[in-house]
Amino acid sequence: MATNFVDYVKIHCKSGKGGAGSAHFRREKYIPKGGPDGGDGGRGGHVYLRGNKQLWTLLPLKFKKHIRAGHGVSGSGALKTGAEGKDVFIDVPLGTIAKDGETGEFLFEITEDGESKILMEGGQGGLGNNHFKSSTFQTPRFAQPGGDLKEGWMILELKVLADVGLVGFPNAGKSTLLSTISAAKPEIADYPFTTIVPNLGIVPYRDYRSFIMADIPGIIEGAHEGKGLGLRFLRHIERNSLLLFMIPADAKSIKAEYKILLNELTQFNPELSDKQRILAITKCDMLDEEMMKQMKADIPAKIPYVFISSIAQLGLTELKDLIWQKLNE
Repeated sequence: MATNFVDYVKIHCKSGKGGAGSAHFRREKYIPKGGPDGGDGGRGGHVYLRGNKQLWTLLPLKFKKHIRAGHGVSGSGALKTGAEGKDVFIDVPLGTIAKDGETGEFLFEITEDGESKILMEGGQGGLGNNHFKSSTFQTPRFAQPGGDLKEGWMILELKVLADVGLVGFPNAGKSTLLSTISAAKPEIADYPFTTIVPNLGIVPYRDYRSFIMADIPGIIEGAHEGKGLGLRFLRHIERNSLLLFMIPADAKSIKAEYKILLNELTQFNPELSDKQRILAITKCDMLDEEMMKQMKADIPAKIPYVFISSIAQLGLTELKDLIWQKLNE
């Protein structure tokens, strides 16, 4: 799976050239000197991005770097308009953003299934000579050329769409939680960065309801500066409506770890500090009531929290109830 998940590609797009207008004059057996009847050229093909909810990766575009639309056809006599150039549609997962490949400028975002937006506009079709006639100028012997094509590099980035994003250091138990409460099967092992791509899981809730949870690669201190998986990881967090901070019970200080995690998020994007947050203290199967009581003094103020153990199935119902309550506030 790690090799199939691609969340960044750079592609070269070329739209179609517009067809030229025609400078034709009407010539028939009994009308040797008819007026101008040149038709317009067809517009060049556009390059579109189109949302497709069946897709979850930009992988296909990794192997198709060059996208070409068709050219418009020139106009002809009898006011015939040339055919439009063939449009090209690039299907992308929901949550894909387009940027200018040279400047990095944000262009637009695709968030709905079937939504399409023009990535590279085709050239306009040229006007035929019929458009330029007037009472004082009856024989225009010229027409407009077709508009030029556009070409250039474009950056496509994917931000995973989920209701809940899991935030924590490597080994905080994020993958284990996701595999326990959803049907997702992320890779789990005892070393940092087991998760190197976001994993999505649908978590069933009461009365056939559900929400989507994303296990995103772990933060390390300095992630906002691009350390570790850094910026690539933090981009996905932007799309989650609720952030579930996960800190293991054996952490030196829950408050200190929480502060570092929150700092990494806000340094990357200050708006992330406005998102709803809840805290799960993980790996609590070794704690007794007395130890939990003592730990509460080290929990940050004003954040709802729950003690859980994915292995021992401890506190998972309370966690899901809390998540559902916050998602629907």
